[in-house]
Amino acid sequence: MTTNTATTLTHETHPIAPRVLERLRACDDAGRAREAFTDAEGGAPMRCCLRRSRTGERIMLVSYAPLRSWALERGVDPGPYDEVGPVFVHARPCEGPRGTGYPRALHGPQRTLRAYGDHGRILGGRTVELSQERAGEVDDVLARMFADPAVALVHVRAVVFGCFLAEVRPLR
Repeated sequence: MTTNTATTLTHETHPIAPRVLERLRACDDAGRAREAFTDAEGGAPMRCCLRRSRTGERIMLVSYAPLRSWALERGVDPGPYDEVGPVFVHARPCEGPRGTGYPRALHGPQRTLRAYGDHGRILGGRTVELSQERAGEVDDVLARMFADPAVALVHVRAVVFGCFLAEVRPLR
Protein backbone atom coordinates (compact mmCIF):
# COMPACT_ATOMS: atom_id res chain seq x y z
CA MET A 1 0.00 0.00 0.00
CA THR A 2 1.21 3.49 -0.79
CA THR A 3 0.95 6.24 1.78
CA ASN A 4 0.68 9.95 1.19
CA THR A 5 0.61 12.48 4.03
CA ALA A 6 -2.81 13.75 2.95
CA THR A 7 -4.44 10.45 2.02
CA THR A 8 -3.93 6.74 2.58
CA LEU A 9 -4.19 5.22 -0.87
CA THR A 10 -5.59 1.81 -1.58
CA HIS A 11 -3.75 0.56 -4.63
CA GLU A 12 -0.56 -1.31 -5.39
CA THR A 13 1.73 -1.50 -8.39
CA HIS A 14 2.72 -4.82 -9.92
CA PRO A 15 5.65 -5.65 -12.20
CA ILE A 16 5.38 -8.43 -14.75
CA ALA A 17 4.77 -11.61 -12.73
CA PRO A 18 7.72 -14.03 -12.35
CA ARG A 19 5.88 -16.90 -14.12
CA VAL A 20 5.13 -14.59 -17.06
CA LEU A 21 8.74 -13.39 -17.15
CA GLU A 22 9.93 -16.99 -17.36
CA ARG A 23 7.70 -17.54 -20.39
CA LEU A 24 8.73 -14.25 -22.05
CA ARG A 25 12.42 -15.07 -21.68
CA ALA A 26 11.87 -18.30 -23.63
CA CYS A 27 9.36 -17.02 -26.19
CA ASP A 28 7.79 -13.56 -26.10
CA ASP A 29 4.19 -12.60 -26.82
CA ALA A 30 5.03 -12.02 -30.49
CA GLY A 31 6.10 -15.68 -30.70
CA ARG A 32 9.83 -15.00 -30.97
CA ALA A 33 12.83 -16.12 -28.96
CA ARG A 34 14.84 -13.05 -27.95
CA GLU A 35 18.52 -12.80 -27.11
CA ALA A 36 19.93 -11.27 -23.95
CA PHE A 37 22.49 -8.48 -24.25
CA THR A 38 24.70 -6.48 -21.94
CA ASP A 39 23.36 -3.02 -21.23
CA ALA A 40 26.44 -0.90 -21.87
CA GLU A 41 24.87 2.40 -20.77
CA GLY A 42 22.21 1.53 -18.19
CA GLY A 43 18.95 3.39 -17.77
CA ALA A 44 16.52 1.01 -19.51
CA PRO A 45 13.10 0.92 -17.79
CA MET A 46 12.90 -2.60 -16.33
CA ARG A 47 9.40 -4.09 -16.02
CA CYS A 48 10.51 -6.99 -13.80
CA CYS A 49 11.73 -4.85 -10.89
CA LEU A 50 10.32 -1.40 -11.78
CA ARG A 51 13.66 0.39 -11.75
CA ARG A 52 16.19 1.55 -14.33
CA SER A 53 18.86 -0.91 -15.47
CA ARG A 54 22.42 -0.54 -14.30
CA THR A 55 25.44 -0.43 -16.57
CA GLY A 56 26.64 -3.93 -17.38
CA GLU A 57 23.44 -5.80 -16.51
CA ARG A 58 22.21 -8.56 -18.82
CA ILE A 59 18.79 -7.61 -20.13
CA MET A 60 16.34 -8.51 -22.89
CA LEU A 61 13.91 -6.53 -24.99
CA VAL A 62 10.79 -8.68 -25.46
CA SER A 63 7.28 -8.24 -26.82
CA TYR A 64 4.63 -8.32 -24.10
CA ALA A 65 0.81 -8.29 -24.09
CA PRO A 66 -0.03 -7.13 -20.54
CA LEU A 67 -3.81 -7.34 -20.79
CA ARG A 68 -3.55 -10.86 -22.26
CA SER A 69 -1.72 -12.11 -19.16
CA TRP A 70 -4.26 -10.51 -16.82
CA ALA A 71 -7.22 -11.84 -18.83
CA LEU A 72 -5.83 -15.38 -18.89
CA GLU A 73 -5.68 -15.39 -15.07
CA ARG A 74 -9.40 -14.51 -14.98
CA GLY A 75 -10.69 -16.54 -17.90
CA VAL A 76 -11.83 -13.49 -19.86
CA ASP A 77 -11.10 -12.37 -23.41
CA PRO A 78 -9.08 -9.14 -23.68
CA GLY A 79 -10.69 -8.56 -27.07
CA PRO A 80 -9.36 -5.72 -29.20
CA TYR A 81 -7.36 -4.26 -26.29
CA ASP A 82 -4.82 -7.09 -26.49
CA GLU A 83 -1.88 -4.85 -27.39
CA VAL A 84 1.64 -6.21 -27.79
CA GLY A 85 4.61 -3.93 -27.24
CA PRO A 86 8.28 -3.87 -26.28
CA VAL A 87 9.46 -4.10 -22.66
CA PHE A 88 12.86 -4.49 -21.03
CA VAL A 89 13.35 -7.32 -18.52
CA HIS A 90 16.38 -8.84 -16.85
CA ALA A 91 17.77 -11.84 -18.70
CA ARG A 92 17.61 -13.87 -15.46
CA PRO A 93 15.32 -13.60 -12.45
CA CYS A 94 16.00 -10.50 -10.36
CA GLU A 95 15.06 -9.25 -6.90
CA GLY A 96 11.80 -7.68 -8.08
CA PRO A 97 10.56 -4.27 -7.00
CA ARG A 98 11.03 -2.66 -3.59
CA GLY A 99 7.54 -1.96 -2.36
CA THR A 100 4.24 -1.65 -4.16
CA GLY A 101 4.02 2.12 -4.68
CA TYR A 102 3.93 3.91 -8.01
CA PRO A 103 7.31 3.27 -9.73
CA ARG A 104 8.75 6.77 -9.51
CA ALA A 105 12.06 5.58 -10.99
CA LEU A 106 10.24 4.82 -14.25
CA HIS A 107 8.22 8.02 -14.33
CA GLY A 108 8.70 10.29 -17.30
CA PRO A 109 7.20 13.61 -18.34
CA GLN A 110 4.16 12.04 -20.02
CA ARG A 111 2.34 8.92 -18.88
CA THR A 112 -1.02 7.48 -19.85
CA LEU A 113 -3.10 5.71 -17.21
CA ARG A 114 -5.61 3.34 -18.85
CA ALA A 115 -8.43 1.94 -16.73
CA TYR A 116 -9.91 -1.51 -17.45
CA GLY A 117 -12.96 -3.27 -16.04
CA ASP A 118 -13.35 -6.84 -14.80
CA HIS A 119 -13.89 -8.18 -18.31
CA GLY A 120 -10.83 -6.55 -19.85
CA ARG A 121 -12.64 -3.70 -21.57
CA ILE A 122 -11.18 -0.23 -21.44
CA LEU A 123 -13.19 2.18 -19.29
CA GLY A 124 -11.20 5.32 -19.93
CA GLY A 125 -7.89 6.87 -19.19
CA ARG A 126 -5.91 9.92 -18.27
CA THR A 127 -2.71 11.52 -19.46
CA VAL A 128 -0.39 12.67 -16.70
CA GLU A 129 2.24 15.32 -17.38
CA LEU A 130 4.39 15.68 -14.28
CA SER A 131 8.10 16.12 -13.71
CA GLN A 132 10.13 13.36 -12.04
CA GLU A 133 10.08 15.42 -8.83
CA ARG A 134 6.26 15.41 -8.83
CA ALA A 135 5.83 11.70 -9.72
CA GLY A 136 4.29 11.03 -6.30
CA GLU A 137 1.22 12.96 -7.40
CA VAL A 138 0.32 10.08 -9.71
CA ASP A 139 -0.91 8.21 -6.63
CA ASP A 140 -3.65 10.83 -6.20
CA VAL A 141 -4.73 10.41 -9.83
CA LEU A 142 -4.82 6.64 -9.38
CA ALA A 143 -6.88 6.98 -6.19
CA ARG A 144 -9.48 9.03 -8.10
CA MET A 145 -9.58 6.40 -10.86
CA PHE A 146 -10.04 3.57 -8.35
CA ALA A 147 -12.88 5.49 -6.67
CA ASP A 148 -14.95 4.04 -9.52
CA PRO A 149 -15.73 0.47 -8.38
CA ALA A 150 -15.91 -0.68 -12.01
CA VAL A 151 -12.14 -0.12 -12.42
CA ALA A 152 -10.32 -3.42 -11.89
CA LEU A 153 -6.84 -2.32 -12.95
CA VAL A 154 -4.90 0.52 -14.54
CA HIS A 155 -2.03 0.14 -16.97
CA VAL A 156 0.67 2.81 -16.88
CA ARG A 157 2.20 3.48 -20.31
CA ALA A 158 4.72 5.86 -21.81
CA VAL A 159 2.99 8.34 -24.12
CA VAL A 160 5.74 8.74 -26.72
CA PHE A 161 6.67 5.07 -27.19
CA GLY A 162 3.39 3.54 -25.98
CA CYS A 163 5.30 1.03 -23.87
CA PHE A 164 3.65 -0.69 -20.93
CA LEU A 165 5.40 0.27 -17.67
CA ALA A 166 3.39 -1.29 -14.85
CA GLU A 167 0.00 -2.53 -13.73
CA VAL A 168 -1.81 -0.95 -10.78
CA ARG A 169 -4.61 -2.74 -8.92
CA PRO A 170 -6.91 -1.58 -6.15
CA LEU A 171 -6.69 -3.08 -2.68
CA ARG A 172 -10.33 -3.98 -2.17
